[in-house]
Amino acid sequence: MMHAHATPTLGGDCLVELAAETVQMTEQQTGAPVTGARTRVRHWVLVAVATAAVIAGALAVDPAQGVARPTRPAAPSALPAAAAPDPARALLPLDCGPFPTTVALSFGAVLDGRPSTVVAAHCAAENGTPPDGVYLLTPGQDGRPQISATLVRPTEGLTVTELKLRSDGTVTARAKGYSSDDVPRYAPDLTVLLSWHRQAGEWLRSRATEPAGTA
Repeated sequence: MMHAHATPTLGGDCLVELAAETVQMTEQQTGAPVTGARTRVRHWVLVAVATAAVIAGALAVDPAQGVARPTRPAAPSALPAAAAPDPARALLPLDCGPFPTTVALSFGAVLDGRPSTVVAAHCAAENGTPPDGVYLLTPGQDGRPQISATLVRPTEGLTVTELKLRSDGTVTARAKGYSSDDVPRYAPDLTVLLSWHRQAGEWLRSRATEPAGTA
């Protein structure tokens, strides 16, 4: 009856010693160094040692770290409207005179660990479409949403048509705009692409324009 024998596992040091013994035995039997064999064995030794080092590094555990930690912060997540600050209760800095304000677009999200709402709003004038302001709302101390950042001011003359949050936390917007004051306000000739990303505690804005109607 044949008995199965367990094959010993060789570490990096054992592999090096075995390779060295193979070279010595070959030289002793032939009386001369075997150049090709030595070259191949040395190559094999280097590969074996490198592999052992990689495996050892992959399996090493730092007791001080305990549990592995993610290298990137968690991505912002969407938030239901019922759980986000209500833009209808916010005092938006729009100079509307006798007219009320209208929320054109908004979305809720957890930004910087806080429930937030990004809202585009304008005055509800009887004629035309007044420009939008875009604001970031967070919960205030009195229960009323407060403005944490102004992303677009109404004085920029933009009408926001799209407002979104990307998975990396970047806020994006598409708006209609004007190339000059001579362009009639009822015929915007620019499409304005805006984006904001968080950096060093501030929202940094990027802006690009293209002719209106460009896909």
